Amino acid sequence: TRPRPNKSILGWKYKLAFYNMSGNIEKKKGLGNFIRKKLGEPPVLASTMNLQNNVDILNNRMENYGFFRVQSSGDTTIRGRNVKAKYDIDAGPQYTMQVINYDSGQAQLQKEIKAEQKNSFIQIDRPYNFELIKGERQRIADELKNRGYYYFDEDYIIAKVDTTEGQTGVAIYLSLKKTTPTLAQQAYTIKNVVLLPNFSIRSGDTNTNSLGKRYYNSFYVVDSANTFKPKTFEYSVMFDRGNLYSKKNHNLTLNRLINLGAFKFVKNKFELANEDSAQLNINYLLTPLARRSLSAEVVGNTKSNNLTGSNLTIGFKNRNLFRAAEQLSINLNGGFEIQVAGQQKGYYTYRFGGDVRLTIPRFIIPFSPKITTGSAYVPKTHFTAGYEIVNKAKLYTMQSLRGSYGYIWKEDIRKTHELNPISIVYAQPLKVTQLYTDSAVSNPTLLKAIEKQFILGTTYNYTYDGQIANYKKNLFYIDVGLDFSGNLAGLLTGANASDSEPQKIVGGVFSQYAKSQIDFRYYHKFNDKDMLANRIIIGGSLPYGNSRSLPYIKQFFSGGNNSLRAFRSRSVGPGTYNYTSENAQANFLADQSGDFKFEFNTEYRKHLAGPVHGALFFDAGNIWLYNEDSLRPGAKITRNWYNELAAGAGVGLRFDFSILVLRLDLAMPLRVPYLPEGERWVVDQIKFKDTEWRRQNLIFNLAIGYPF
Repeated sequence: TRPRPNKSILGWKYKLAFYNMSGNIEKKKGLGNFIRKKLGEPPVLASTMNLQNNVDILNNRMENYGFFRVQSSGDTTIRGRNVKAKYDIDAGPQYTMQVINYDSGQAQLQKEIKAEQKNSFIQIDRPYNFELIKGERQRIADELKNRGYYYFDEDYIIAKVDTTEGQTGVAIYLSLKKTTPTLAQQAYTIKNVVLLPNFSIRSGDTNTNSLGKRYYNSFYVVDSANTFKPKTFEYSVMFDRGNLYSKKNHNLTLNRLINLGAFKFVKNKFELANEDSAQLNINYLLTPLARRSLSAEVVGNTKSNNLTGSNLTIGFKNRNLFRAAEQLSINLNGGFEIQVAGQQKGYYTYRFGGDVRLTIPRFIIPFSPKITTGSAYVPKTHFTAGYEIVNKAKLYTMQSLRGSYGYIWKEDIRKTHELNPISIVYAQPLKVTQLYTDSAVSNPTLLKAIEKQFILGTTYNYTYDGQIANYKKNLFYIDVGLDFSGNLAGLLTGANASDSEPQKIVGGVFSQYAKSQIDFRYYHKFNDKDMLANRIIIGGSLPYGNSRSLPYIKQFFSGGNNSLRAFRSRSVGPGTYNYTSENAQANFLADQSGDFKFEFNTEYRKHLAGPVHGALFFDAGNIWLYNEDSLRPGAKITRNWYNELAAGAGVGLRFDFSILVLRLDLAMPLRVPYLPEGERWVVDQIKFKDTEWRRQNLIFNLAIGYPF
């Protein structure tokens, strides 16, 4: 029904209040205009309401769901300056579908339509539903298009409804319209498929008889400059000569050509091969992206451990390295993080590095026949290599090398797989200061951050992103990761860190472990802008053979602006261990890490006005070690792990500008795991008026993007 009343919160029409606040004079510029146009909305007047029109709309809606005897009426009541509309609906009985009849003519197209009745959306004894009938017409048209009927459209099917079938029964007759054109009644086969990979929108030249025309597999390529090898399109063109036209293959081909990543625009053009034949020619007009490009990106960041910094990345990309849409990316980056106040003043961090990535739009599998997928997305093989130096001023300098070889493929728009059969990380310290060495004497856990690490393993990741279907009320997101390292090396060396010194490869102790993590998210939408967002992270690992714990860079962390927001970044756990009470040098203690992780987050997100959204949130979680650590008492996981959870809550603002989300969160701890049992809940100690309490307990987070 229309008009919609002014938006309100608990009865307060806040948008109307902003509108009135701006004054009565229309201002073209300034704060008043911003408040009036962006934050406010004009009053919804009773004079704009058409009662009878709303009644007609309600009746129509009810009839669409089978209530053919509906009788509605509307009336208004006035209280002061407010008008309320009330509608009474006498629905009557709901009609059900008792007879369903499909066209049974002798023509081939009529037989095809009749054959589709067995898969129909509409069934006997189900309530009448207008939307189902519309969907059935579309389904039949799509099926016919997959059988060669390129020119067929759902509008050529007519559905006649007879409501006189019994007392509350409906008879439905689906048939082919007599005015259906001859073209739409013919199934077509494919004659020629031609690709123009250097098509220019400006010139509009679609000449397919060029001297550069070459035949490859089942298609032609017109490319006199030889910019792309014909095999580039081998797994993208889903049509073969002589095959029936198929809408499914039509869409698959378009999606795969776009997914190659080498073309700015992809357009297809279907045309009759001959006026008197049932054959189609297909031309694919492909406008390439610039082969080479340079980019620069500057990022500013702030963390909940009060570090602030920036990062600069300069990138080069070649989108057609070997003339088969291979993409080479080279990035150089440098950045810093500083703290100008507090205990960590002067302990700056500098990062320098670079990486190279080669992506090939097909599976490259040694000693294996060529394989592909039936998905709309081109599978990709990638090779990566990277190098980075991290310099923590006054403490140490670390260097790391990494490389991988693997595959990325998508089942559909929601499901993504990434498998890296080979994943290598090698890290070692270049320099360790005397200050850090002296501190490690009294606190050996500091050595964990600077130990040599060699990781040679396999990783696999599966992602299901249901948020793409944002029209649904309930949305799900699942990310599952598996990580295995050192199995072959452990088998060859017979490594057993429990009985002897760990074995080494290229001077570094190689890691041996199995690790997995599940990130599950559930979103319930109250409307288009308000939702309840939830996340559970469960991570576990088993160090064995050559390792008693995971390498530092592979361990789990907890706390921070995307984790437990009431605690400093990476400061929670492991278990009930409290690093600040054990170490006088806590100002540069390595981040706390663990072999197991559990985390739960829930957040209510409410749209306030314009780009401004509010949030109420609750976070809980912790990390633990697999083995005992004498230097960190209480860190080992036990069967009572749930009694060692940290918890916090807070409020936040999000400024959602579509291309950028700026997030401000203010949180406080509700449960502190390192306190004695029975004293871990600290809700009764909240003192908002106490300056010292606020300084110790209120944690402010400034971040980019939503936390999950």
